[in-house]
Amino acid sequence: METLQVIADARRLAQTFPNLPEPEARPAAVIVSGLPGTGKSFFCRQLAARLPFVILESDAIRKKLFANPTYSAAESAYLFRAIHCLMENFLQKGIPVILDATNLNRKHRERLYSIVDRNHAKVIIVQMKTPAEVVQKRLKDRVNGNGNGDNSTADWSVYKKMRPTVEKIDRRHFTVDTSKDVTPSIMKIVKEASR
Repeated sequence: METLQVIADARRLAQTFPNLPEPEARPAAVIVSGLPGTGKSFFCRQLAARLPFVILESDAIRKKLFANPTYSAAESAYLFRAIHCLMENFLQKGIPVILDATNLNRKHRERLYSIVDRNHAKVIIVQMKTPAEVVQKRLKDRVNGNGNGDNSTADWSVYKKMRPTVEKIDRRHFTVDTSKDVTPSIMKIVKEASR
């Protein structure tokens, strides 16, 4: 029964993306991985300004699915089932996507790779690594209401709790430090996506 609900929610969520890019014969899926405050959403917006991709931002989608998010394990599990369904639907139609989520766990990333492979899409993995002191300042600013329109509510305590859960990315990937100019990294990824 829950599977039907996930499918229904994914269809409903798809309607919230009205201006879809043109379908491609082999769309790309950019999978972004990184701890809270490392600049994932900022980077994804910069990338989408140069690539006509749909951004699947987990924090924004959570707020669309749950009026009062609890961030419980069950809620997060449901959120990602809906995101996976949505991602699959877009890739099936040839719509390229950027997945903006922490994606810290190897097992979770393997599910994403399966979706990409099943849909004969191209995978581009981007790992965000930003110095802890920069992240701490950003998260403090976010808590004080200076988060530049962030949908995330994660603070420094969430960062510290999640840091030990980061698992190495075994596949070829780009590493980006958002405390520096991200333009060179974006240009490399744009080039990779259009190959």
